Amino acid sequence: MISLDQHRDALNQAGLEMLELCIKQLENAQEAFFNHDGDLAEEVMHTENRVNALDLKIDRDCERFIALHNPVASDLRFVLALRKINFDLERVGDHAYGISHYIVKIDTQIEPRLLERMRVEEMFTTALSMLDDITLAYTEVDTKVARKVFKKDKILNDINMRSFAIISEEVKANPEVIDQVMLLFSVIKKVERIGDLITNIAEEIIFFREAEVLKHRKKKGGKKKDS
Repeated sequence: MISLDQHRDALNQAGLEMLELCIKQLENAQEAFFNHDGDLAEEVMHTENRVNALDLKIDRDCERFIALHNPVASDLRFVLALRKINFDLERVGDHAYGISHYIVKIDTQIEPRLLERMRVEEMFTTALSMLDDITLAYTEVDTKVARKVFKKDKILNDINMRSFAIISEEVKANPEVIDQVMLLFSVIKKVERIGDLITNIAEEIIFFREAEVLKHRKKKGGKKKDS
């Protein structure tokens, strides 16, 4: 029978593979969106099958790890955290698929002026930077790096919140841009949601390393603690 350490190493490697796969999906979705590249968008949509298959495999292997080894302490936290990380990564892949689906199904060229004003490129860059932080935090089990994503997520939230007013202004000034701004709004919502999922992953890394559950910690006034 496979030893606990061997099984844990295999699970850890599978988690890293899932992380790298989902990062590539978002990178390709970004490139397809800005270049209006339908072929690359189709590739992202096709690769979603691989993401889903790996998601199911990791989930089954986590269940098997628990059944075979009856883990405790850090080993138990590891497998519980990995299951949640895997779930959130699969959803990151879903959003990359959704962005690519827009490109394939909605043939709308976006004015560069609108892209810049709604800060769409900044959103993608920030989300990918957050995933870089998560990759380092995951491989090094570094909670300090994991905590970097909380501040970056505020950038995504700010862009998302400001998009409502920008859309209103643009449509009032020129109703013909409504298709463009609504597509941008849909993409912004997906990237903002990706940011939320990445912060979830950061919280799971911190939980595994420090046995600290951040989502239930509150600041004075009832707000969630960010770091």
